[in-house]
Amino acid sequence: MIGVAVIGYGYWGPNLARCFAETDDCRLVAIADSSPAGLARAGKRYPHARLLADWREALADPEIDAIAIATPVRTHYEIARAALQAGRHVLVEKPMTENSDQARQLIEMAEQRGLTLLVDHTFVYSSAVQKMKELIAADDLGQIYYYDSTRINLGLFQRDVNVIWDLAVHDLAILQHVLDSPPTAISANGISHVRGAPENMAQITLYLESGAVAHLNVNWLAPVKVRRVLVAGTRKMIVWDDLEPSEKIKVYDRGVSLTADPEEIYQMLVSYRIGDMWAPRLSTAEPVLTETTHFIACIKDGLTPITDGRLGLQVVEMLEAATRSMSMRGHPVELNPQRRAS
Repeated sequence: MIGVAVIGYGYWGPNLARCFAETDDCRLVAIADSSPAGLARAGKRYPHARLLADWREALADPEIDAIAIATPVRTHYEIARAALQAGRHVLVEKPMTENSDQARQLIEMAEQRGLTLLVDHTFVYSSAVQKMKELIAADDLGQIYYYDSTRINLGLFQRDVNVIWDLAVHDLAILQHVLDSPPTAISANGISHVRGAPENMAQITLYLESGAVAHLNVNWLAPVKVRRVLVAGTRKMIVWDDLEPSEKIKVYDRGVSLTADPEEIYQMLVSYRIGDMWAPRLSTAEPVLTETTHFIACIKDGLTPITDGRLGLQVVEMLEAATRSMSMRGHPVELNPQRRAS
């Protein structure tokens, strides 16, 4: 039985606590939060869990084998580093750290100590993303042309990260997971409409090694909530609408065909293919519960997490590149090939 402590019981911590409490071979031992109100809420829900005002107390408890960190990103490195030094396995909320140097240090520490380090990129564990990966890996879509994502809503404005680090981070992790083509360069533009606050809307373009392109539109200042992704290939196209109650994934047998005849190519003859649409059946399993179950299995069986520290590092590197590009009004930032291979 793996003993787990959840550190942070604000926005995301309650979801992790609930799922760990429901995960087999796992026991929610403690919940730590600096807020008395947060601890009071946790105590009502989990009367058998220890309530800690100082997260450091969890590292001194021999019944706790793993730490789940759901605190502001500026605290991730300090808590994760202390947990790894204390010999605890770590699940850390996305983004992994404030910068890539911190992420590399955590990866090295976990590997040296033989500890599990999982980054909480929850969407990767959703049945929709897993189905997308399955279809792309089976070459059902053919050569990928583009990945286009819109993640917009009204709020939640944050102080310690901009909208790229908050919303685009999801698509960066999904791209790393479903496409076997790392980005070679990133361009981003953004703006803040609240004086003194981080950018609340941005557009990011990623140029992928395969020649495909990804475009991400993220915004905290929109009148409606939209979570929609389009993936287009030479054979088929996918539309993923995460807000759909059913049929979140739709596969369209649609596209265009260009003539390959060199004598006719100058005419740019294009034929349109309008075929069927189908919606594959998806599992109803909750992504967070799938993730916590996977985390415990990785600890028990010595497996490498799907969203391990290296994927977390790659995402942080892309976030850094996008932020640099945004500061230069969209000038593309090249990604170091050695970093992309790390």
